[in-house]
Amino acid sequence: MDFAAQPKPATALCGVGSADGKIAYPPGVKEITDKITTDEMIKRLKMVVKTFMDMDQDSEDEKQQYLPLALHLASEFFLRNPNKDVRLLVACCLADIFRIYAPEAPYTSHDKLKDIFLFITRQLKGLEDTKSPQFNRYFYLLENLAWVKSYNICFELEDCNEIFIQLFRTLFSVINNSHNKKVQMHMLDLMSSIIMEGDGVTQELLDSILINLIPAHKNLNKQSFDLAKGLLKRTVQTIEACIANFFNQVLVLGRSSVSDLSEHVFDLIQELFAIDPHLLLSVMPQLEFKLKSNDGEERLAVVRLLAKLFGSKDSDLATQNRPLWQCFLGRFNDIHVPVRLESVKFASHCLMNHPDLAKDLTEYLKVRSHDPEEAIRHDVIVTIITAAKRDLALVNDQLLGFVRERTLDKRWRVRKEAMMGLAQLYKKYCLHGEAGKEAAEKVSWIKDKLLHIYYQNSIDDKLLVEKIFAQYLVPHNLETEERMKCLYYLYASLDPNAVKALNEMWKCQNMLRSHVRELLDLHKQPTSETNCSAMFGKLMTIAKNLPDPGKAQDFVKKFNQVLGDDEKLRSQLELLISPTCSCKQADVCVREIARKLANPKQPTNPFLEMVKFLLERIAPVHIDSEAISALVKLMNKSIEGTADDEEEGVSPDTAIRSGLELLKVLSFTHPTSFHSAETYESLLQCLRMEDDKVAEAAIQIFRNTGHKIETDLPQIRSTLIPILHQKAKRGTPHQAKQAVHCIHAIFTNKEVQLAQIFEPLSRSLNADVPEQLITPLVSLGHISMLAPDQFASPMKSVVANFIVKDLLMNDRSTGEKNGKLWSPDEEVSPEVLAKVQAIKLLVRWLLGMKNNQSKSANSTLRLLSAMLVSEGDLTEQKRISKSDMSRLRLAAGSAIMKLAQEPCYHEIITPEQFQLCALVINDECYQVRQIFAQKLHKALVKLLLPLEYMAIFALCAKDPVKERRAHARQCLLKNISIRREYIKQNPMATEKLLSLLPEYVVPYMIHLLAHDPDFTRSQDVDQLRDIKECLWFMLEVLMTKNENNSHAFMKKMAENIKLTKDAQSPDESKTNEKLYTVCDVALCVINSKSALCNADSPKDPVLPMKFFTQPEKDFCNDKSYISEETRVLLLTGKPKPTGVLGAVNKPLSATGRKPYVRSTGAETGSNINVNSELNPSTGNRSREQSSEAAETGVSENEENPVRIISVTPAKNIDPVKNKEINSDQATQGNISSDRGKKRTVTAAGAENIQQKTDEEVDESGPPAPSKPKRGRRPKSESQGNATKTDDISKPLGKGRKRAAGGQEGPGGLEAGNAKAPKLQDGAKKAAPAERQIDLQSLKLLRKHSLNIDLADFNCGIAQARWLPMTCP
Repeated sequence: MDFAAQPKPATALCGVGSADGKIAYPPGVKEITDKITTDEMIKRLKMVVKTFMDMDQDSEDEKQQYLPLALHLASEFFLRNPNKDVRLLVACCLADIFRIYAPEAPYTSHDKLKDIFLFITRQLKGLEDTKSPQFNRYFYLLENLAWVKSYNICFELEDCNEIFIQLFRTLFSVINNSHNKKVQMHMLDLMSSIIMEGDGVTQELLDSILINLIPAHKNLNKQSFDLAKGLLKRTVQTIEACIANFFNQVLVLGRSSVSDLSEHVFDLIQELFAIDPHLLLSVMPQLEFKLKSNDGEERLAVVRLLAKLFGSKDSDLATQNRPLWQCFLGRFNDIHVPVRLESVKFASHCLMNHPDLAKDLTEYLKVRSHDPEEAIRHDVIVTIITAAKRDLALVNDQLLGFVRERTLDKRWRVRKEAMMGLAQLYKKYCLHGEAGKEAAEKVSWIKDKLLHIYYQNSIDDKLLVEKIFAQYLVPHNLETEERMKCLYYLYASLDPNAVKALNEMWKCQNMLRSHVRELLDLHKQPTSETNCSAMFGKLMTIAKNLPDPGKAQDFVKKFNQVLGDDEKLRSQLELLISPTCSCKQADVCVREIARKLANPKQPTNPFLEMVKFLLERIAPVHIDSEAISALVKLMNKSIEGTADDEEEGVSPDTAIRSGLELLKVLSFTHPTSFHSAETYESLLQCLRMEDDKVAEAAIQIFRNTGHKIETDLPQIRSTLIPILHQKAKRGTPHQAKQAVHCIHAIFTNKEVQLAQIFEPLSRSLNADVPEQLITPLVSLGHISMLAPDQFASPMKSVVANFIVKDLLMNDRSTGEKNGKLWSPDEEVSPEVLAKVQAIKLLVRWLLGMKNNQSKSANSTLRLLSAMLVSEGDLTEQKRISKSDMSRLRLAAGSAIMKLAQEPCYHEIITPEQFQLCALVINDECYQVRQIFAQKLHKALVKLLLPLEYMAIFALCAKDPVKERRAHARQCLLKNISIRREYIKQNPMATEKLLSLLPEYVVPYMIHLLAHDPDFTRSQDVDQLRDIKECLWFMLEVLMTKNENNSHAFMKKMAENIKLTKDAQSPDESKTNEKLYTVCDVALCVINSKSALCNADSPKDPVLPMKFFTQPEKDFCNDKSYISEETRVLLLTGKPKPTGVLGAVNKPLSATGRKPYVRSTGAETGSNINVNSELNPSTGNRSREQSSEAAETGVSENEENPVRIISVTPAKNIDPVKNKEINSDQATQGNISSDRGKKRTVTAAGAENIQQKTDEEVDESGPPAPSKPKRGRRPKSESQGNATKTDDISKPLGKGRKRAAGGQEGPGGLEAGNAKAPKLQDGAKKAAPAERQIDLQSLKLLRKHSLNIDLADFNCGIAQARWLPMTCP
C-alpha cells in the first residue's frame, strides 16, 4: 500500500468531520488537551489507538469524522510530549492514520511531515528492549510502518535523506539477538522499500548500511551485520550502482573524503563479495591495477599467473572471486596482442576443467573470433575444437557457431582450421556416434555447412571441401558397403543447397578428369604447332583447378614434361582416369605416381604436393562398379522396407527418392559403373513405382548409362522398351521428355521406336480434352527436335492444323477472374498448360529443323509477338484469367529467347520482336520477371545467346523490387566476367569480339532504350532520368575496370551512333532524335563517371548493321540533344518520386479509412502525378482513372481498387528488406530512396495490382492517374471490341505491361494481384492521351505481329478476329 505523490490539502478535508469545526473523538473518549493529567491522557489515547486500529480504508464516514482528530494528534503538544508512553501511543495513532488515509496523507506541510516522521523514528528506539511491557506496541508500530510503506511519502520532501539516515541508524542500532525473525523481516521491508523505490541512495545513507560490515562493528553487533547483509541481498539490483559509484570515487578518482569508510574499502569489498558477488560486478575490476597496468609485459605476466589459477582443475577462484574473474576476462580485449593470445589459450583449459564457466567465456571468445590478428582468430578455433573433441558437452552451440562463422574468414589459415575442426567433430560424433544420438543431432548441421563452402570462389576452399568429403564426411578408406551406406544416408539428409554443392563437386572433378584425359590424348598425337597450342591451353585450364594457379602453371608444365618422357607414368595416369578404374586401383595408382615423383633428398616438395592435389581431384576414390552395386542394394532395401532408414533419421520415401537422385547424378559422372544386369533390374523396379520423381530419375539414369544395353543386355532392352513407350504416351511431362531422349540415346532403331510413339500421339490430339494433351505435346516436341529429318514434315501439318488453328487460337474454357497475376502450378488450367507446351513444341520443332526454308520460323515469331502484344490473351475474348495470361506471356518471351540461340533464327528476329521479348523482363507480374531473368541469365552465361540479349538486363533498373535489381546486377557481373575470361583463355576469340566483348553491349542497350515505350518525349526530364538509370545500371558494371581503355571505347561507340540513323526507322526524325538523345545521356554518364574516357580509343568500334545504318559521308552530328540544365539535373538533380506498391502477391488489407496526404508539385513524380493537367509530362503518362476506392478489406483474390497517394519519401527506409511488412506499414507509406529516385506510396496493395486512384485523395489537384501497364492499350470493361473512335484516344502499347516504374514493393517476392474497375467514358476522355510509340513500330506490329500468315503453317485459316487493333 503506497502513498500518492501529491496528497490533497488538509483544508480541503477539514470541516467535513463536524459542522462547527470541533474535533470529534471516538465514543467514550473525552477531549484530549494539556489540561488533563498524563495518566488520563494515556488512558484516552489508548482508546483513540483502539479506534484507529479497528478502522480500515473503506470507512469513509469515519475517516471524514476523525480527520480533525488526526490533524490534532500531529500538533507540537503531542510530538514533543515528555512522556514516552504518550509519545508511543501518538506514534501508533499516526502510523494508523497513514494507513487509513493512504494513499493520501492528511498532512500537506513538508515541515510537519518531516517532524512527524522524525518523531516516529525516535519512537522506534523502544524496539531495543524486548522485555519492556510496551514492546508489543513498538512492534505494532514497526509492523504498521513496514506494511503501509509510510516512509515512502517522504520522497516528496527535499531533505528526506535526513529522515532515512536517522531511520537506518536507529534500526541498525536497536537490532539485537533477542529479536525474532519477524522484527528483522519488518526492518528489512521498511528499509528495502526506501532503497528500491527511491531515486537513488546517497553516500551518507549508504555509509549507514556499509558501516555495519566493517569487522569492528560486525564483531560488536552481529545482528546489525546480518540485517545489513539481508538488506544488501534484497536490494542488490538497485544499490549495486551506488556501491560502484562509491568505490569508483575512492579507488579510481582517489576521493577518500567522500566517506568516512574510505579507509575500510578492502574490508568492505571482501564482505560485500561474501554477501553477494553481484554487488561488486562493476567494482572488482577497479581493484586489479596490475591487470590494467600501462606496461603490456606486466599485464601479460599477471594474465599468465591468473590463467594458471583459474584454469587449474580444482580451483574455485572464479566462483569465489567473481569480480577478479571478470577483470581477468577483460584481458581478452587487451590492446597488447600477446595478452589476448594468452587469454585465448587459457580458455581451452578452462572449458575442459570448468565447464560451468563456458558461459562467461563465450562472449569474450566471440569478440576474439573477430580479432584483427589472424593468430588469435586461429587460436579461438583451436580452443573450442580442442574442448569439443574432449567432450561435446563442454561447448555450447554459440561457441560452435563461432567456428562456423570462421569458415568464411578472410584468411585461409583460419578458414582451414575451422573447416578441418568441424569435419573432425562430425566424424567423431556423427559417423562414429561416440556420444550418442543427442550429440550427433547437435552437430548434424556441420555436413551442410562444409558443403556450402563449395560455393566460394577460392579454389583452396573447394579443394579442402573435396578433401574433407573424402576423409571425414564419407571416408574413402571404409569398406565399400560401409562407405556407400554413409554416402546414401548423407545424401538423403543434406539440405538442397548442400546437395547442389555436392553435385557440383562431382561435376568439377569429372570435368577435370576429362581435361586430363584430353591432355593424354594430345600426347598420343604427333608434335605440331597446333598440338602444342592445344596442349598449352589444356595445361592452363588444369592449372586453374589447383591451388595458387600462378605457381600451379609452372608445376603443371613440369608434370606435362615428365608425362611426355615417362611412358609408364602416362599409363598409370590413364588407368587412374579410365572409366573402369576401381577405387582400390585408384589408390594404388596415386601412390605409385607419387612415389615416382618423390625426391628423397627434398623433404618438402612443392611440385609433388601440387601433383597430389591434382591426383586427389581426379582419382575415383568413392565410386566404382562395386560402389554403384552397393548403392542399388541399399535402395532396394529401402523399397522393401528392410533398411535402417528410420534409425538413420530419414523416412523410407525420402531415402528412395534421394537414393535415386544420387544415382542419377552419378550416372552423369560414372556412367560405365552402372552397366550390370542387377543394377538395371533395380532401376526397372523403380520405373514401376508410383512416385513420379523416382520413375523420372530412373529413366534419366537409363538415358545416361544405357548405351550398351541393346547389345549386352537384350532382356533388359525388351523389358525397358514398352515401359518407355508407356511413359512417353501417358507419363508425366518430365517422364515423357526423358523417355523420348532415352529411346533416342540407347537404341539403334530409334526411328522405328519414335515413329511408334509419334503416329498414335499425333492422331489422337484433341483440344477439347486439354488435360490429356500435355504429355503428348511434350513427347511430340522432343521427337521432332531429336529426329527432324524423319518428323519435321509430318509435324508441320500438326502445327498448322492443330497447334495453331485449334489450340492456340481458341479459348475453350473461361479462366477464373480473381485478379491474381500469378497462380501456383497446380492451379493453372489444363488448357493453358497445354498452350504453354504447344508453344514449346513450336520451338522444339524449329530447333530440330535448324533452317527457315519454309518460313515457318517467321510465322512462329509473328505468332509469339502477337501473344506478347495481346498480353497473353491471343484471341482477346477476355475469357482467359490474368494469371494464365502471365504464363503465356512468359512462354512466348522465353520461346523467342530460345529461338534466338539458334543462329539461323536469330538472323530473322526483327528489332521489334527483340524489343517485345526484352519487355518481358519488365512484366507487371513478379514471377514472370523473375523466371524470364533466370532463363536469360542461364543462356547468356553459357554463351548461347547473342550479346544483344545482355542489353535486356539494363531494363531491370526499372524493376520495383530491390532483390530483382540486385539479382540482375549479379547476373551482369557474372556474364561480363565469363566473357572476359573466355576471351583471355581462347586466343581465337579475338576474331569474334563483336559477339563476345562485353563493351559491345552498349550500342544494343542504347537502341533498346531509345525504343522503350516509356520513352516518348526526348526532352522530358523524368523520362530521361529513367533512361539514365537504365544506362548506369549496365555501365556501372562495365566501368568497374578500365580494361584496355574500355571507357574511351564505350564513349567512342556512343559518339559513332550519333553519326548513324536508326535502322529500324531511318526516315523517322523523332525516332532518330530519341536515339541521339539516349546517346547524349550515355555520354553524359560516361563523362561524369570516368576521367579516363577522354583518351583515344584503342580501336574504332563496329556498330551492328541490324540496328544502325552506315554513317553517311560528310555527316556531322555535333548537336547536343539534352540541355545543360537537363544534364545537371540528371547528374545531381533532386530525385523524382515514383510509385511504391505494397506486398507482392500477398493478401492485402485496407485500414477502413481514407489515407490522406497533401502533396506538393515538387513532391509529385512523373509516374504518378496528382496535378496531371498542369504537368506537361502527363500528356504522355496518363493513367486509366479509377472510381472511388473501396473502403472494405482488399484481398489478392478480389478485383478491388487500390487507393494511391503521393507523399514525400523518407530517405533511408528500405521497405524491401522486410518482406513480411504489415498492412499498417504499407498504408503509412514507408518508402526508400533508391539511386536518387524518390518513391510515392500506395495506401495499401501490391506491386502486381492494376492501380486506381481515389477521386478525392488530394485537395491540391485532380485525382492522380494510375500507373500505366507498360505497352498495354486501354480496354473498356463493357465493350468486347473497341471502336475506331475509342482507339483514337487509346494509343497502342508496345509489347508487354510494364511493372509499375520505380515502384518498390515491400513484399518484394510476391504480388497481390487485384484489378480495379474502369472509369466511365467521360472520365477517360478527360484524361490526357497515353504515351505514344513510334509510328513505324506500330505499322510493323500491325503488319507482322497482328496479321500472321497462317498459310506458312500450311493452314487455311482466314480469320483474324483476335486482332482488332488499328493504328490511330
